[in-house]
Parts: sequence; structure tokens; C-alpha cells
Amino acid sequence: MLRPDYPIVTKRLRLRPLALGDLEDVYAYSSLEDVCRYIPYAPRTRDDVRRFLTDGKRTRSTLEDEGQVLAVAIELPGTGVIGDLVLFWRSKEHRSGEIGWVQSPAYGARGYATEAARALLGLAFADLHLHRVTARVDARNEPSARMCRRLGMRQEAHLVENEWFKGEWSSELGFAILDREWERSRP
Repeated sequence: MLRPDYPIVTKRLRLRPLALGDLEDVYAYSSLEDVCRYIPYAPRTRDDVRRFLTDGKRTRSTLEDEGQVLAVAIELPGTGVIGDLVLFWRSKEHRSGEIGWVQSPAYGARGYATEAARALLGLAFADLHLHRVTARVDARNEPSARMCRRLGMRQEAHLVENEWFKGEWSSELGFAILDREWERSRP
């Protein structure tokens, strides 16, 4: 079970549950074609974002059992929500999870997503006691692949044209990190 003590404060950010009051911030990045190019959903309308933010299964702030997903806002104090993160609890028996992220391009290349993902990985390993966390990245999404490497994740797979995605064949990179690797990588 994972019940974070919100907000989770990092050097520059606050991670907290997504809320309906975040509608305009989330719409600002999740409505962009470039942002949605490599993630499962298409650019969202305001109504799509409203439905997402009010769907308790998709915006859980706690994890009580495998199969659930935790979603948190990446808030830059004084600015608002600049992205969001998800942590999927894949298996209780195998103590495994998966992490994902999306961020406004206006705040890219500043380390915000990496900083937020580090905090979420810390919760996954220290509080949820996961053994292994993975990330799946479209092979064309080099910034996310670099971020995985910065997080200490190793590339374990390159699946060539493994799925029909948004009207074309796409290839996927599989990354992972183990709890003991996470512990060694912490400052």
C-alpha cells in the first residue's frame, strides 16, 4: 500500500494529487500534438481533461492494490502544474511497477521531469517496497530515453515495430531499475 504524505517536496517542485482546479494547466500541455505524439492518448480537449481529472480510477492519489495507478501533478511553485507522473503497481507478488511522465515543453530541458520522477521512484522503492520499476519509451522519443538513463535505469529491450500506434508501426525501448540499483544510485 502506498499513501504518500502530500505534498512531496523536492528542491524545486511539489508533487501532489491532480485536482479539477488544475484543468487549465493540464489542458495547456495535454492538448498539444507534440506532447501526445509518443503517449497513449491523443491531444485532449478541455472536456477530456475535465473527465480525466474527475475519474478517481485514473487520478488516484494512493495505491491500495496491484493493478492500480497513482497519478500526481508536477507543480512548479509560483507557476502551476507543468506536467504529471504515473506509477502503475503491476504486481504485488513480483513487487513490480512502471513509471511514466508527461511535461509541458515550455519547461523542458531544465531537469524538472527527472527531479519529479526521482521523487516518485523513491516512493516506489522505499514506501511501496517494489523490487523493480520499468519504463516503456517510444524509440523515437530520445529525451525520455535520456531521462531514463539519468534516473539510473538500464535499457533492457529494443522492440522493433512491436505495435501499431497512432496509425504507424512504432518501436519501443524498455528500461528498468532494481531496488538495490536505486539504493546505490542515490547521493
